[in-house]
Amino acid sequence: MQRKISKFIHTLRCTLFGDPPPKVAVVRLYGVIAAGKRFRGGINMASVAGQLEQAFSMPGVAAVALQVNSPGGSPVQSALITGRIRALAREKDIPVLVFAEDVAASGGYMLALAGDEIYANESSIVGSIGVISSGFGFTEAIKKLGIERRLYTAGESKAMLDSFSEEKEEDVERLKAIQLDIHEHFKTLVKDRRGKRLKGLRARIFSGDVFTGTDAVKMGLIDGIGDIRTVLRDRFGKKVRMRVIGERKPRFSALLGLGRSMGDGGESNTMADLPQEMLSAIEERLFWNRFGL
Repeated sequence: MQRKISKFIHTLRCTLFGDPPPKVAVVRLYGVIAAGKRFRGGINMASVAGQLEQAFSMPGVAAVALQVNSPGGSPVQSALITGRIRALAREKDIPVLVFAEDVAASGGYMLALAGDEIYANESSIVGSIGVISSGFGFTEAIKKLGIERRLYTAGESKAMLDSFSEEKEEDVERLKAIQLDIHEHFKTLVKDRRGKRLKGLRARIFSGDVFTGTDAVKMGLIDGIGDIRTVLRDRFGKKVRMRVIGERKPRFSALLGLGRSMGDGGESNTMADLPQEMLSAIEERLFWNRFGL
């Protein structure tokens, strides 16, 4: 009903005032994908849901464009966001165009799969269709420090892969089984969204390897090389108007990298927060470093 009303208003305006320039709503999906506020610039369902609703509800919008620049992160949050975009696209009958920037890898590529078409730069990093898990083992370190590890559980697998306990082969096998299951979900989504456009050996496509934008076109992972301005002007004409959704000027504290100031979720930045924020910043940097960024 809302879509029909919007079309009626758009038609009435065209009749009275002539054809207005086409409008494209732009949503920027930048950062590591993680639930909650784990990272300062993180992406998750809660942080982007409002922007997506606003983009698809814009009166007279010709398309929604997603600018993706993400090294990945949570597979669940990635799938939730991708699913919401596809649901809105079907409900509103609006095409979705995706533009990968520096990197659209792992969960970032999963976000790109929300698009009916995907474009990237020749040097963009695309792919990484796989699953990764990492951690540390501190058993030798605590022995040298004379620390005794005390761990109590109910359930034999409750402390699986505990960093301060000896690694067990059965725990590693269990983790690998979980990873394979998640990998299969990812592969199914790629096949569903890209279909016959996929080219080349599936073993290589789903190996977890990454590709430049040029190679990604050849493999069917994306549809072409192009930037958002050029593609939209070619598609909708030189008068196309791009409306960025939810764009806000960064706060001074954010520019300094000191975390959230008052007003961002009602949290104040204190000295007690700094150790956690430093760890989050290091972890966030590691996500990007995997792709040389």
